[in-house]
Amino acid sequence: MRRKIPSTAALAAFEAAARHQSFTLAADELAVTQSAVCRQIAVLEDFVGLKLFRRSRRGVVLTAAGAQYSRSVRVRLDEVERDTLDLMAKGGAGGALELGVVPTFATRWLLPRLGGFQRAHPGITVHLSARARPFLFDDAGLDAAIHAGDGKWPGTQSRLLLREQLVAVGSPALLGARKRLKAADVARLPLIQQGTRPYAWRQWFASLGLSVEHDMAGPRMELFSMATEAAIHGLGAALVPRFLVEEELASGRLLALVDHAFTSDRSYHLIYPEHKADDPVLGVFREWIEGEAASDRFS
Repeated sequence: MRRKIPSTAALAAFEAAARHQSFTLAADELAVTQSAVCRQIAVLEDFVGLKLFRRSRRGVVLTAAGAQYSRSVRVRLDEVERDTLDLMAKGGAGGALELGVVPTFATRWLLPRLGGFQRAHPGITVHLSARARPFLFDDAGLDAAIHAGDGKWPGTQSRLLLREQLVAVGSPALLGARKRLKAADVARLPLIQQGTRPYAWRQWFASLGLSVEHDMAGPRMELFSMATEAAIHGLGAALVPRFLVEEELASGRLLALVDHAFTSDRSYHLIYPEHKADDPVLGVFREWIEGEAASDRFS
């Protein structure tokens, strides 16, 4: 039986027009005429039996049905493009894994270890996409993700990798001749805030029996990598997972301000949709990264 699927040319024209909210810009992107884009969208609208765009004084606007359909089409076209590029690169051999990952975790923990995975499994390519905040797997086109949280996402399975232990760090200039500060001394420093951990300093101080009035004040950074660099350059004290700053601590570019590590309510998990649980490529990667995380925990 013939599949009820529109032509890829019509879908590509629709996706480009939906993204630009313009037939003209879509035509420029696809290197075709505006009338060709109009024809393809007319064919698609006739195929689905719905209007996907409506005219306005400023041009064209997606209908409610068109907006919903455009999101699905964009994901599917991205998947087809990735699969095609992977096929071209591999000549049909091996496999690929689309992995969403917290950016600083990727650059500081995962990437230094990933070479070992590639040497052990040369037929598998791991593609990384930055995901600092939660998302929907159905919309993202990802096979799995490494995320900091409680590991509980509807419709997914998760594996615990690392628990998050936060340490207060700063440049050597903040300590001067002292080897360590007291928590009360840290409270008087500029506190670099981390965007996804708004209460981190409050929890850290509370774990030491302190209540600090201005614990949520200070320059706010979106990523741990930003907070780390800010601390290195003397902008204040940063509260970061220890395993992300081991290199800076070993080199002396950063110092632990207080001999205290606070185990936060977040841990790093490998998360994947339930229907991907038996995927062989994911299975190989899952076994490898669990082994790496276990070695890190017990080292």
